[in-house]
Formats: sequence, structure tokens, C-alpha cells
Amino acid sequence: MAPRHFLTLGDFSPAELRAVIDNAIALKAAHRAGREPPTMAGRVLGMIFEKSSTRTRVSFESGMAQMGGSAIFLSPADTQLGRGEPIEDTARVLSRMVDIIMVRTYAHAKLEAFAAHSRVPVINALTDDFHPCQVLADIQTFVEHRGAIAGRSVAWIGDGNNMCQSYIEAAGLFDFELRIACPRGYEPDAGLLATAGARVQLGHAPAAAVAGADLVVTDVFTSMGQEAEQQQRAAAFAGFLVDHELFARAAADALFMHCLPAHRGEEVSAELLEDPRHSVVWDEAENRLHSQKALMRFLLDGH
Repeated sequence: MAPRHFLTLGDFSPAELRAVIDNAIALKAAHRAGREPPTMAGRVLGMIFEKSSTRTRVSFESGMAQMGGSAIFLSPADTQLGRGEPIEDTARVLSRMVDIIMVRTYAHAKLEAFAAHSRVPVINALTDDFHPCQVLADIQTFVEHRGAIAGRSVAWIGDGNNMCQSYIEAAGLFDFELRIACPRGYEPDAGLLATAGARVQLGHAPAAAVAGADLVVTDVFTSMGQEAEQQQRAAAFAGFLVDHELFARAAADALFMHCLPAHRGEEVSAELLEDPRHSVVWDEAENRLHSQKALMRFLLDGH
């Protein structure tokens, strides 16, 4: 039987995604109570990093250790990938030696090629097109603080990047309204928007997107690999800073999220990021650990 992969949120049904979130919350409680079962005993996670990371590496590696398994960190400098071995060959070999694999890379097509030749489940730990693991953690965080996200409204402020595109997928799968505000020329993929239909609204005015929103989300304006565009992007994104003045337009009990690392004073003010009345970014960061543990258990055990 072909393995299940998690390359985008759309690889799972809405019911399966809700089950992963529910299990993540349960695993978090079990871990804090010191009664987490060793469900990954004897299992090995292979971690391929072509893009550097703090939260992704620590959350996956710690998660496997907490569940009784182990993880192997692999970078291009440490493997034959850095010497030109085809991604398909690496997938064929590595998937005979480990039980599950996560890949953090640039081109989404490279991830798809890897998964097509893998014997074991493959997880998208970030590509230039999607970041589904982060959105799982975001949804878990919202559920913990405000209950189900179905029927709510979410404002995305900033670049139409991989996070934005995973939120577009999430809007349909989790049944919420998404309002995107980005500068002209930095819109998300037009095909994704067309598929999403009326559930997702694209605009260029942050104030309009935030108005009445239950959740306000942003990300850095210049992602890894775009450093040469720093000055150009700084000019294009002027006026897209999320601060208390903009956030005041959201619902009275709205939450603020950011996948981190944050550039204080660029996409978010330091004051809002640190404001415990609204910002849940530290819970959001921690929940990468718990949601990914639930995801790995689902892919390997089906529950």
C-alpha cells in the first residue's frame, strides 16, 4: 500500500485535520502530566533540511524523543544531496532505512518528487509554496484559546507567501473566512484563489481586512532566499505593519499570530507582539511540537 503523505493541508480531509488537532491537544495534556505513551519506540524520523530552521528542527526532533523514537538531522553539507545526488535516489534509499521523513526545502516540486519515490510517509516541513505544519499549529492555538475556528474570520496581512497559501487551503478545510491584504504584485497564487472561491477575499487595504476579524496573522515581509529584495520589499510593504492601531479594528477578543521569527517594527510592532492580551505567538510556537507529534502518529498509525 502506498504511504500517506502530508505535502499540503489538502492531503487530509477536514475530519482528519480536526482529528489531528484534537489529538495534538490531548498529547499536549498528556506530555505536561508526564503520562505520554512511547508510541514511537523503535521508530526513526529522517529530517532533511535544505532551509535552516529553529522551531522546525527542535519541534520534530524533540517530538520524536518524547514519544520514544529518534531523529536524524540531514543537511546538504552532510549528505550526497550536496554533491548532486538526484532527490529521487535519496528518497529511494532513505525511505528503506527510516520510518517517516520530513523535508524542509525551497521548490515544492522537489518535495513532490521525493514523496513520489518514498516508501514511507513524507511531511512538508516548509517549501516556497506551502507551510502546512505551521498552520496546523495555528489552528490548534486558536481552538485552545477560542474554540472551533469554523465560521470565524481570519485576516492575513502581508506577503502572499507559503503561509498565506496554506491559509487559503485551510479556509476551505476548516470552514472559515479569510481576508488577505497584500501589496500589489505580492498576491498569492491565482489558481489557489480561484479554487477557494468566495470564502477567500483578496484586497490591498490592511484596515479593511482586519475589520471585525477573530484572528489576525502576519509573517516576515522578506523570507529566506529573498534577501536581495530586502529594500524593494521594505518600500512595497510600507503601511502593512500590524500594530495596536490596526489591531483595534479587529473583534474585541481577536488573537494575533506570527509564525516567527519576527522582525519587530517591520511586519509587527514590538508592543503588539509582546502584548499578552492579544498575542499568542509563544503558544503558537510551542504547538508546532504537539501538532507535529499528532501528525506523525496519524501518518504512521492512522489515528
